[in-house]
Amino acid sequence: MSSTHFGYQTVDEAEKAGKVRGVFDSVASRYDVMNDLMSLGMHRAWKAYTVAVAALREGDKVLDIAGGTGDLAKAFAAKVGPRGTVVHTDINEAMLRQGRDRLLDKGLALPTSICDAESLPFATGSFDLVSVAFGLRNMTHKERALAEMCRVLRPGGRLLVLEFSKVAEPLQKPYDWYSFKVLPMLGKLVAGDADSYRYLAESIRMHPGQQELKAMMKAAGFGHVDVHNLSAGVVALHVGIKC
Repeated sequence: MSSTHFGYQTVDEAEKAGKVRGVFDSVASRYDVMNDLMSLGMHRAWKAYTVAVAALREGDKVLDIAGGTGDLAKAFAAKVGPRGTVVHTDINEAMLRQGRDRLLDKGLALPTSICDAESLPFATGSFDLVSVAFGLRNMTHKERALAEMCRVLRPGGRLLVLEFSKVAEPLQKPYDWYSFKVLPMLGKLVAGDADSYRYLAESIRMHPGQQELKAMMKAAGFGHVDVHNLSAGVVALHVGIKC
């Protein structure tokens, strides 16, 4: 059986999805609070920038992968209007339920689906835009997921990948200290789960950096890929165009 990484651990590929599911089952109810604390609120600016770069038009069709608690789905729905469609998906039922309930509280009833990004249940060329925010690094076969995202886009459609990336070298040591000392402590105090936030720090280090992910997106079928570094590379937004 093939192996892969779960943070710094080496595990069988068949085990990874279940382990990731366990992480998000554990943190789902405190996910938004922890995002605000961990990023000092910056995750809101990163997502707002992503929505601006998306440049959606009324009537567009959007697929939000690993949509979690629905921040991007809500913002996208406001842009595409009643003639457009935003499909809110996640592989984790607990996260998707949190997002669905939150969107319903805002008066938004969006199409919602539990699905695996490595095998999307949508027809080829179905969407104008696909987004995945802070979800790609948790996928076992990233190249397979990227190819599926490319497949469901129409020609000229775009993929937006918002993800933690490689921070600028002068900030590496303080960022490591914050990631491995402060984040697990916050996780223990706020979410009652230090291990899941230790996994978060490890998974970021195991995720491809800016140029490596750009190359992976091109190999998956995107003819042009731009990279937008945010907060000195703590996060990067990759924008791929299906040619």
